[in-house]
Amino acid sequence: MSYAVIKTGGKQYKVKSGEILKVEKLPDSKPETKIEFNEILAYGDDNSIEVGAPYVSGAKVEADLIKNSKNRTILIFKKRRRHNSRRKNGHRQEYSMIRINKIFSKDGKVLSEAKKVSKTSKKEETKEAVSK
Repeated sequence: MSYAVIKTGGKQYKVKSGEILKVEKLPDSKPETKIEFNEILAYGDDNSIEVGAPYVSGAKVEADLIKNSKNRTILIFKKRRRHNSRRKNGHRQEYSMIRINKIFSKDGKVLSEAKKVSKTSKKEETKEAVSK
């Protein structure tokens, strides 16, 4: 199974094709669009690996943006004892949920490709289950 190590949002992620993951919010991105990651640190499979210095030039990863959203609220509560001083604050970090489609090598060859996902509605699924 081929994998790649990509860099986005100041973090590094080891990704495989077909995988869904949360990354830092991607700027100027709308859902159902294709995203291309060009900062590939390494790619390979069980037998061999290609490591960049710092990036592998020519290698890329294609992904689909599923949605942009916010995480759950994290509460920050600060208290100074015996001073009647307290402060409560909240934070919701924005993220982008992506699905990895293809991993390309440095010569442009497709290393791995995700299987196509068919979108069927819940109504169609229930009709099929009832008819069986």
